[in-house]
This record gives sequence, structure tokens and C-alpha cells, in this order.
Amino acid sequence: MRTKITIVGAGNVGATAAHIAAAGNLADIVLLDIVEGLAEGKALDIAQAAPLQSFNCRIAGTTNWATTAESSIVVITSGLPRKPGMSRDDLLAKNVQIVKSVSEKIIQYCPQSIVIVVCNPLDAMTYTTAKVTGFAKSRVIGMAGALDAARFSYFLATEIGVSPEDVNCVLMGGHGDDMVPLPRFTSVSGTPLTELLSKAKIAQIVERTRKGGTEVVNLLGQSAYYAPAAGVAKMAEAVLKDNKITIPCCAYCNNEYNAGGYFIGVPVVLGKNGVEKIVELDLNKSEKALFEKSLGHVKELAAKVDKLL
Repeated sequence: MRTKITIVGAGNVGATAAHIAAAGNLADIVLLDIVEGLAEGKALDIAQAAPLQSFNCRIAGTTNWATTAESSIVVITSGLPRKPGMSRDDLLAKNVQIVKSVSEKIIQYCPQSIVIVVCNPLDAMTYTTAKVTGFAKSRVIGMAGALDAARFSYFLATEIGVSPEDVNCVLMGGHGDDMVPLPRFTSVSGTPLTELLSKAKIAQIVERTRKGGTEVVNLLGQSAYYAPAAGVAKMAEAVLKDNKITIPCCAYCNNEYNAGGYFIGVPVVLGKNGVEKIVELDLNKSEKALFEKSLGHVKELAAKVDKLL
């Protein structure tokens, strides 16, 4: 049986993730949407790029969940996107119902899959997916840290004048304004960030990273999609190829970081089983305080989800 990735939602994030995954020959791809013709048209368009980009995976667009059967990975991008002036939390009630419906279909058609959640508010939607599917917590992962880390790395690389690939950064906490970038654990080709930039400049870049999504929304009038889609593809590749990469993700933490059973952004090792390890950093007092503040917000959203399900 050929390996299959299902991407639920053929909007900007879903279609771009499908294209990146196809170009990387990661697996066959099913692009699914409730709008008749949307997924079919985008899948056909992506497939016709195959001779130009030298990929040979199969790509199908559909409204029929049966086509997704036995997918190894299901990516949930469906949900309402942010508009200018909206917070991620504003999307909670509507997107809980959308993600609940999708999760019920995943149970039916892809019961052995690993699920990557992308829609906002990210931590709450990852919690929703895990609660509805009942899957092992290691098999439900939120794509946020990969995106936030990419933004942080890009801003740092631009400021320092190095390749973004040379920047190794760590972020924790919820996806949003209270995320916790960790400059103390960030380096450039092994050189600590604190040796390369002043505290004031680092603080400025940290703040821009926290507001990175809002910056794009204000410019585009809608949510980002190129970088989020690249984050999805990176995570899917790590699972399918069992790469054992260390990357920030929204993952279930119980005893780890004293989180008490919530999905929140932490560095993890990703492999064929999903989250194979939570990397526990020795946070100082200030870093712990920031993480606990972010965790508090995640807990508030989870409580709201419990009332909506």
C-alpha cells in the first residue's frame, strides 16, 4: 500500500502544504474540502506541475472522506482564518465545531493516522482533536512551534547577516502573543545568540516574533500560509522518514514542565510514532514564569473547549 497524506481544507495553507509535500515526493496526497470543485481543481493544478518539478506522487482532490482511508498522516487546516482585528481566540467557538466534525471523520476513515493540527487557536484545536479522537496523545501534534521558530530564525538571521539555516532557536508556550522564545537556548552555528546581539535588540526581535502572525494578517488582510504550510511539510517529513528531528511543536505535556495534562508548545523529537520525546530544558526563574503565564492561557482555552464539546 502506498503511503498517503490527507490534508483537510483546500484553502491557502492546505493547498500550499499539498504542493510542498508533492514537490518533496513525501507521499501520495489527498486534498479534501467541503466546497465542490475546490480541492479537485487545486489538486489537478498541483499535479500538472509534476513534469516541471520532477515529482511522481499521486494527488487527488475530493469532497469524499472515503478517499482518505488509511492515510498515515492527516493534516487539519480547515477552519475560519483570522481577519484584521481578530485574535486567535475569537475563532474558538466556530472552529471547535469544525475540528470536532473533522476529528470524527478521522476516527472513521484514518484510525491509525498521526494528526497534525494547524487551525487556530492552535493549542485549543490540538486539545479538541485529541479529546474527540481519543488517539494516543503522541499521535496528535500542533503545528505552531515550527512556524514560530522559523519566524524567529529568519528575523535573527536577517539582523545578524547569516543564513537562516545556521540559526538554531527554541520557543515554548502557546501559539500567540504569549509564546516564549528562549534566547538563552538559541545559537548561530554554535555561537550563543547573547554573544551576537544586545539584550535590547534580542528583546525587539522576540516581540516581533510574538506578533509575527498579526504582522502578516495586517499586511495581507488574511492569515499567513506559505510558512505555515512549510512547517506542516517539515513535520510530515519527519514522521514519514522517521527523521528524529528536534523541533518545537504543540504537544501533550503532563509531568513535563509541570504542565498537568495540556497541549502546549515545547521542543520535541518527531519520528514515525509522532512525538517520541519531550525535550525538557532547565528553565531559569524568569523563563519558568513566562511559560507558566502562557500555560495559564492555554488552560483557560481548554476549559472553554470542554464547555463547547
